[in-house]
Amino acid sequence: MKVFIAFDGFCESFDIPPGQTVKKVKLMLKDYFHIPLSDDKQERRFLELTYAGGVLRDEWVLTDAGITLCSTIKCIVKEEEKPALCVYNAVTKEKVPIMGDIHLLAETVSKFKSLLSLKCGFPVSVFCLRTLDGKEMYDCNTVSEYNLDVGGTVRLDVWDGWKELLGACVLGHRQNVQRYLSNWEPIFRFQLRVALYIAAHFGHLELAEWLQTKGVRADEEVGVHPYRDWCRDTDHLDVKKCAVHVAAEKGQLLLIRSFLARNILCLECQNALGQTPTKICIRNGQKDCLLYLIMKMWSVVSFPKVTLPMNIYVKVKQWLYTAQKRICKVKKWAPQFKTHVGDPVVVDGFTEPKMTSKDVPGFYRDKWRRVVQDSPANSSQAIANAVFKLGPVKKLSRLPSFKPIEGDPIKRRGQPATGSLDINDIVTNSWNPYIPLPPITNTSNNQPRNLGTPHAAVLLNSSLESFTKHSGRTPRENAVYFLSLASEFKEKPWLRQLDMARRLAKKSLYGL
Repeated sequence: MKVFIAFDGFCESFDIPPGQTVKKVKLMLKDYFHIPLSDDKQERRFLELTYAGGVLRDEWVLTDAGITLCSTIKCIVKEEEKPALCVYNAVTKEKVPIMGDIHLLAETVSKFKSLLSLKCGFPVSVFCLRTLDGKEMYDCNTVSEYNLDVGGTVRLDVWDGWKELLGACVLGHRQNVQRYLSNWEPIFRFQLRVALYIAAHFGHLELAEWLQTKGVRADEEVGVHPYRDWCRDTDHLDVKKCAVHVAAEKGQLLLIRSFLARNILCLECQNALGQTPTKICIRNGQKDCLLYLIMKMWSVVSFPKVTLPMNIYVKVKQWLYTAQKRICKVKKWAPQFKTHVGDPVVVDGFTEPKMTSKDVPGFYRDKWRRVVQDSPANSSQAIANAVFKLGPVKKLSRLPSFKPIEGDPIKRRGQPATGSLDINDIVTNSWNPYIPLPPITNTSNNQPRNLGTPHAAVLLNSSLESFTKHSGRTPRENAVYFLSLASEFKEKPWLRQLDMARRLAKKSLYGL
């Protein structure tokens, strides 16, 4: 089969044998055009073949991709820089690439967590890093001490029972965030600060507004988990970051306007390095946010008998807020949520790990198992007391039961009406006149033999289960996958794309 290859302004004809894969064609083009390629640990230089607007994969056969006689294929040389490390996020189930050179491996884990926090949007106090063999990485050590090479992968784990909450925060679903909040007040307040931090990173205005109505301040540092409150002063520096700092880093203008409208102290809020939101906008090149902050800084505040510049007004508000907190602390008007005797404490390397990314059912299942094992002789009174400590259990709402309807208004086809009818019959018969369903089998379609035997369903189900087991996808997911691949060839008609998807799916079955 003769095809044309366009490369670097030239168009040459080649005779491609039938059944030739794209990978072998690339090797032939590399030798013909004398293209130097490389595939080292840091940089990669490779060939890429495109046809009809889509990229051809190495394992494909040219004819399966719809390439016919005298077709033109475009060949380009691409350079790709590999990430220094990849991080698997246990919450979003995605791989986050961290770009850099080999010198990144000589940095501390604390610095690496700061870079990762900017990527994924999670504060450093809600996650830890582990190698693929389960070894936890501590902030004081360097990345190279864990025998990680360039391009290696580490795992990001969060607090047990927090996966659903953090996933809802990433998507900005207020109802789900409210659903997965803790009942214990110290963790509840910490989760609200974490949710506002993530909302500021992703720009979820509705979620941020709701969290501020719950009493969360944008100029309040995110802090550490109550289990680690004892090491607040010696923990990571980024635990002192506030939601307004994150909004300034990401250029979330709407969030910054919302924060300043509710609390003007956000204008002079400083992080651990002494940087205000204005300085952070300058460092990150956020022009729109910087103009708004400067305009706000040089405005004035008018009262009936006096007018104050904004910087003076902010200093007065800071003084009043500090005095108010001190008075509340002395007179104990406001509760101080600090670590008390008997509260759980997490010490790195000594206590049982509590950052393993367990979901909510798994977290409470393990907690219940420990309660039963620790109770003396599994006495019912001890288990009841332990259940009381776990907190109230919400009852699941149940649908009301349906009563039989007297005098059936819907008559069955070919059957007389009876005095009562089951609800399933009502639902079934009500759809019959409107949406006639197709038959389950059709003798005209291409089906395997012996489908009329009693064991036909067993044969089909076993084949589908075997396909799912070996391919990792259900038949429907497999069809959707190849349709999405074929849709990348935008220059081909839709029916051609459909035919290409069918051929690729058929070829994948032969490879199992």
